[in-house]
Amino acid sequence: MNKLIKSIVMTTAASGFLLAGSAMAADQKIAVVNFQEVMGKIPQTATIMKSLEEEFKDDKAVLAQLEQDIKYQQEKKKRDGSLMSAKEIEDLDAKIATLFQDYQVKGKAFQQSTGARKNEEQNKIVALVRQAIDNIAAKGDYDLVLEQSAVVYSKPDSAITDEVVKQVSKLN
Repeated sequence: MNKLIKSIVMTTAASGFLLAGSAMAADQKIAVVNFQEVMGKIPQTATIMKSLEEEFKDDKAVLAQLEQDIKYQQEKKKRDGSLMSAKEIEDLDAKIATLFQDYQVKGKAFQQSTGARKNEEQNKIVALVRQAIDNIAAKGDYDLVLEQSAVVYSKPDSAITDEVVKQVSKLN
């Protein structure tokens, strides 16, 4: 009998906590923002991509030239290989291997440097977006702002994505 009374008391207490939690959640003002949409719509993203493209165009051209050189040498071997001596084929293979190795080293360095710069610039944009979200949340008296990908459903009036885009775009 004691166990039954204890379980009834525990169930009642747990239900009370759940109802109280629901009531407190109902008093909260919650906003939802689509971060990817914001990043895609703001002009700063396109500006940074253009500047990065300009910054690394010379390195990209070097890689493209190396790629063309490798293809040319491979085609030369395929085309003229039957007319070449064993020494000439060996020299051509060594040249192709050297070009390919150079291409791999420069390609890896290119990817690392462009990736690092892209992350650096994106972090600056993310800081602007977060600042805009904080400002909108403060002005709108929101208790909580969630990323849309973490939300199963939200009312359309809880979305602040367009407001964030407008505010960050003004900073351009």
